[in-house]
Amino acid sequence: MGKSWRHLGIRIGLIILGSGIGLALGKLRNSERQIVANQSSSNPSIFPVVLLQLTGTLEQSPLVRKNSKFIAQLVQKSGNAVVRIDTITPGEESLKDTEGLESGIGSGIIMSSNGQIITNAHVVKGATQVKVTLRTGQVYTGQILGSDSITDIAVVKIEANNLPTVTLGETKTLNPGDWAIAIGNPLGLDNTVTLGIISALSRSSSQIGIPNERVKFIQTDAAINPGNSGGPLLNAQGQVIGINTEFGANARGLGFAIPVETAQKIAEQIIKTGHAEHPSIGG
Repeated sequence: MGKSWRHLGIRIGLIILGSGIGLALGKLRNSERQIVANQSSSNPSIFPVVLLQLTGTLEQSPLVRKNSKFIAQLVQKSGNAVVRIDTITPGEESLKDTEGLESGIGSGIIMSSNGQIITNAHVVKGATQVKVTLRTGQVYTGQILGSDSITDIAVVKIEANNLPTVTLGETKTLNPGDWAIAIGNPLGLDNTVTLGIISALSRSSSQIGIPNERVKFIQTDAAINPGNSGGPLLNAQGQVIGINTEFGANARGLGFAIPVETAQKIAEQIIKTGHAEHPSIGG
């Protein structure tokens, strides 16, 4: 008899526990639905971000499965304004090129429909020739309007009109953990897309081993390799939040980008005067 009562007590306890868990989960699901509804009403592209936070994995959510191509849609929106930049610079006779010239590959973004392109200063440094290839395959000769080694930003101009342009975002709303999408031509592989997150903000130049530059870098784990330099880092809305820059093979899993506000400011100065101005200490 005692054994039966004990079994009955255990069963009743399990029923009560199960009911409590079910009620709690129901409330959690209701709150999740409300969060998703609130977020998506103001920004539909935030679905995957919110749901990843709630569920832990993208695949578990039917709403994410419904909008599973959101990355592709963002890339389609901004990718047409990403270009490949090929350069020729004077090299040494010991290099492979028998003419003593060294070729380089980088990326850039079209910032105006009349052909003004932002890239990294180190992409075009010392270049005697610049070739710009659009995503459509059209090829143009580029003119370097100016470059700034302190921020690693340069502007290249091509003679064209009605070009697709990127949409610029802002970095003040960024947080570690936000989506980060890089587009470029790493290792010469055109139109490569990589996905990651914002790993950290405001990394100083000295922290990453380039004390001669004055930039507070965005750190990301989106793959950035040689050839990505000058290409865009996008947010979850497809807006440019940074200009990718590559620091070498030792930085595995670590990518860095120049904040878009810095890039835009320097580019506008270069377009206007041919150079960037930086205040100097004591004069």
